Amino acid sequence: MSEGFIIRPGFPDHLREQFGQIYFEAFAGKIGWPLGGTSTGPGIIAESLDPRFALTAISRDGTRALGIAGYKTHGGALVSRLEDRMRARFGGFSLLWRLSVLSILERDLPEDQLLLDGIAVHAQARGMGVGSALLTAVEAEARRRKLRGVRLDVIDGNTRARALYQRRGYLAEGTSDLGPLRHLFGFRRATSMCKAV
Repeated sequence: MSEGFIIRPGFPDHLREQFGQIYFEAFAGKIGWPLGGTSTGPGIIAESLDPRFALTAISRDGTRALGIAGYKTHGGALVSRLEDRMRARFGGFSLLWRLSVLSILERDLPEDQLLLDGIAVHAQARGMGVGSALLTAVEAEARRRKLRGVRLDVIDGNTRARALYQRRGYLAEGTSDLGPLRHLFGFRRATSMCKAV
């Protein structure tokens, strides 16, 4: 806990739309256009969030979503049943190409590590320690599950996030280059970073 926020597993349903907006804004460069941009993207994400795979930062009075960290396991992921939500809004060829594009971003699930499936902090909550507190909670979740570490990916343009991860002891283990697909997603490469817990 902190003066201005509480870290907790999951989220209350009355904050679902706020968390969907926070997550969408953080990753709009990667997922925005396949989800239809700001007109449909935040709603699709909000509907797809599974609180069982979320750690969240909420204002102490319970009225504001401040940050969310999702993770992926063999039992599920923060953003789940995305295809079903998209099918309700897009059809035919439109749905197929959108799903094909998003599938490029899928990552293999490590056997002995918790895969961080996105961390996002509300713009007005940055600098309050929300990101660090969420990472601490993710690492505790990995230990609770008796896993050896946490793995995440950070894109080349997100220097603020990479600096946070490095300060927290995450080490780069390799990069993947998108090549010509960088024009689709707005970034050239992603670095895989890991930390033993």
